[in-house]
Amino acid sequence: MTRAVVFGYHNVGVRCLKVLLSQGIEIPLVVTHNDAPGETIWFDSVAAVAAEYEIPVITPVDPNAADIVSRVAAARPEFIFSFYYRQMLRGPMLALAPRGALNMHGSLLPKYRGRVPVNWAIIHGETETGATLHYMTEKPDDGDIVAQTAVPILVDDNAGEVFNKVTVAAEMTLHRVLPALMAGRAPRIPQLPGTGSYFSGRKPQDGVIDWMQSAVAIHNLVRAVAPPYPGSTTTINGALTRILQTRLVDPSASATTPTLAVEHGRLIAHCGGGGTLAILALEVGGRDIDPLAFATGLPQMLLLPSAQVT
Repeated sequence: MTRAVVFGYHNVGVRCLKVLLSQGIEIPLVVTHNDAPGETIWFDSVAAVAAEYEIPVITPVDPNAADIVSRVAAARPEFIFSFYYRQMLRGPMLALAPRGALNMHGSLLPKYRGRVPVNWAIIHGETETGATLHYMTEKPDDGDIVAQTAVPILVDDNAGEVFNKVTVAAEMTLHRVLPALMAGRAPRIPQLPGTGSYFSGRKPQDGVIDWMQSAVAIHNLVRAVAPPYPGSTTTINGALTRILQTRLVDPSASATTPTLAVEHGRLIAHCGGGGTLAILALEVGGRDIDPLAFATGLPQMLLLPSAQVT
């Protein structure tokens, strides 16, 4: 029976761990994270699934520490898999898997290497993304590609919806290629030097809206950071406001001074870079407020800030 140690977290970690178990892979050890204090935990638990199957679990602060490398070595893995584990595995750990150490990444590599690839793909207006299984090196998301599966990004999809699709794509990718991988017949497609792109993580303050951008760019930002992510923020009439959902009304409208107005029964933003947006959901002071109710009492046409720090 093939043995593998799994480093995993989040929904992708859960689904891919279950794929391995369903195909008879022996898993002597699962390495995962303790949930971070203050983080909204909206995803499933790898530790809970491992407990269901009576698999030993460890949650090291540093997975590359000497004692953790020794613990994984004692498990005698043929493969190491990383499924949305949040830390890089270094050379000594990767070397423990004689048949390969592989990672599942949430983009169509070589595009969107690095952190939060789903969010970045939406921000940049991509119409598809996916999941890629690839061999790990000490450079992020850089090793040979084994398999990948694409999913569409629809014009109003938010990050949670796209992430759910990527989770299914990850499960499908691993399920499809695992027999060939176990048999030693899986492809290895090199990522060409100089191709693709790297992106860093994002902070809540990166969600501040600049209304001088185009309606398309603002719409992409709103949906890329919509809950369960921190959301996009702005200041409207002095109130700190989270914009939770928008819809493009007329992306070709001329550039103008950014303003907010009620038009035809909807709260409409005229964007400085061109185009108009309907604001469908917003939050003030932690409370969801109907956009038209929020507009009651505001000036008939309200100037929107071009850029700010919240």
